[in-house]
Amino acid sequence: MTRLAVALLAVALLAAPLVADAQPPKVPRIGTLWAHQTAAYPSLIDAFRQGLRELGYVEGQTIAVEYRYAVGKIERLPDLAAELVRLRVDLIVASNTPAALAAKQATPTIPIAMALSGDAMESGLSGEPGAAGRECHGVEHYGPELASKRLQLLREVIPGVSRVAVLSNPTSPYTRTVLTGTEAAARMLGVQLQLLEVRAADDIDRVFQAAIKGRANAVALTEEGLFFTHRARIAALAAKSRLPAIYPFRECVEAGGLVSYASNLADSYRRAATYVDKILKGAKPGDLAIEQPTKFDLVINLKTAKALGLTIPSRCCCGRTK
Repeated sequence: MTRLAVALLAVALLAAPLVADAQPPKVPRIGTLWAHQTAAYPSLIDAFRQGLRELGYVEGQTIAVEYRYAVGKIERLPDLAAELVRLRVDLIVASNTPAALAAKQATPTIPIAMALSGDAMESGLSGEPGAAGRECHGVEHYGPELASKRLQLLREVIPGVSRVAVLSNPTSPYTRTVLTGTEAAARMLGVQLQLLEVRAADDIDRVFQAAIKGRANAVALTEEGLFFTHRARIAALAAKSRLPAIYPFRECVEAGGLVSYASNLADSYRRAATYVDKILKGAKPGDLAIEQPTKFDLVINLKTAKALGLTIPSRCCCGRTK
């Protein structure tokens, strides 16, 4: 071997570690699983992205995010979750309980962060802190106490209400929990409930007709993604039917509904980013607690109240009004 060849070989060997050291660090890749279409959740997706930015992540540079949408077809969630698993994402962020359940079924190992959920233990999403196999972590949004409070507020807004049509989806894993709180409040207040099932968008018109036929004088909606997606349509039907309604999402009031009482959804989605950050930085999933909302908003649409001929009691106007 010539002296020149030996010299070139030595240079190459010395340079090899430098090239290896110059390799950019691995960018974490997370998957997000949304039960409904983008148009239904623009502010919530933005809130999640804002949470990532606040923690120093730059999408496309320091973190890669895969988005999958079921566009309202819950039966698509298992396939979309399996697709994220095949992509070998480091973590899955689920938009709600059905999405989290689909993700949990798809993988026994990939951590799952919930943007919001119902009772996580009752739904089978988590166990006691530190328990083996506890894969899902995030923010709980629903519960019987919240549903009970809504019925009480409805009674305050409409003092003479005696029969309330309750719209719920029996296929949702948290419906039974929410109805338990509603039924308990109804017994305490002496209010009759008319339970109406909404399994798909095609049922919405039918249940309002049933509410009118059943002589309901108000409507209460349970937490259901379908109601969030079709909030403008539901608000319009409530107005047309002359039925005051209380909603589980403030966005429903912004779409023309009468009143809502709920935790702030955008805040829950922003806080979901903190779970992403903790897990990516090495936190043990089993050590993460399920968070509870600490801030609740009472939102009243005074324009809608006026159109319905309602005078909102001053004690009910301590929350945000529109």
